Amino acid sequence: MFSHLPEKGIPVSGEKELRKTPLYEKHSAKGAHMVPFAGWSMPVQYTGIIEEHLHTRSKAGLFDICHMGEFIIKGPDAESDLERLLTCRIDTLKEGRCRYGFLLNETGGIIDDMIIFHTAPEEFMMVVNAGTLEKDSTWIRSCLSRGTVFEDISDKTAKIDLQGPLSAEIMDTLIREISSLGRFSFTRAELAGTSVIVSRTGYTGEDGFEIFSEAREAGKLWDMFEGFREVKPAGLGARDSLRLEMGYSLYGHDIDALHTPFEANLNKFVHMEKDFIGKPALAEQSQKGFSRILTGFICQGRRTARENYRVISDANKEAGRVTSGAFSPCLKRGIGLCYIDKNLVQEGQEIILANGAVEIQAEIKNPPFVE
Repeated sequence: MFSHLPEKGIPVSGEKELRKTPLYEKHSAKGAHMVPFAGWSMPVQYTGIIEEHLHTRSKAGLFDICHMGEFIIKGPDAESDLERLLTCRIDTLKEGRCRYGFLLNETGGIIDDMIIFHTAPEEFMMVVNAGTLEKDSTWIRSCLSRGTVFEDISDKTAKIDLQGPLSAEIMDTLIREISSLGRFSFTRAELAGTSVIVSRTGYTGEDGFEIFSEAREAGKLWDMFEGFREVKPAGLGARDSLRLEMGYSLYGHDIDALHTPFEANLNKFVHMEKDFIGKPALAEQSQKGFSRILTGFICQGRRTARENYRVISDANKEAGRVTSGAFSPCLKRGIGLCYIDKNLVQEGQEIILANGAVEIQAEIKNPPFVE
């Protein structure tokens, strides 16, 4: 069901040993099925992907996201450097707020998608994908001013996500009035006797919180959350189906350095009124146009297409490629994302998803698939 494991570039036999998060022993003790993901050994499921997915939609799921990368960027020129590096506005990002955006190359391709936190005067924290960490680090360092300090704090930082409709109620019992924290806002607090950053963000479409702490404190926090009856641990399988029901893109599959945010249908995260690396290429693309765009599809039945399935139009011609696909536990149908010829992006447009002799009837559906 989880269509992106193993991930592109995952070490295989004879290559570099997989890394383990600070919570690895917790997962093993729970009998989680561990798989390679972005160079890490990660839990794909505990009791079952569908069960974990539905529990997150109805109560609260607990996710180990310690594999993600975190950078600190600070100094008098940090704001202006980030303004040039990222597609989102930094000059209006107040302390205690965070924002989603992209790192682009000169041709407008997406180096990575990330969230930037304004943590203190002249200081920011950037959260990046695990599989692109080294590439991101090299690129960012090369673009910073001489006086701007860059620090990779990934190895000493843990990240745990609590997601679901009951997450605010649970967090309110731990941190007073935390439920009043706005979306894409964060605060510093104390949980289980350790200092944390708590942000009201997530990758599931549900209300939820992301908790950053020192890596050595992750186990204590995990045990604390597991002590709530409404909370169950969830693996990467549920995380993938949850994000797909919302139409959220996954780096390395739906978005990459070969596609621009415009092609990925993510224009709203690009602020064209400011200057940033890749803007001239995007401006040119906006004028000249482009042939294919990322959109969603929903299958007629439970079966779904996987990555690289061909999209066949009603003219019996290949019109695109599938980038992500999974079974939707809420809809009980196959769903996914694909790059498709722009002229076919019409709600209800019938398509065929094909792989060899396998053909799946589907239609175009603009995400989110689940409200």
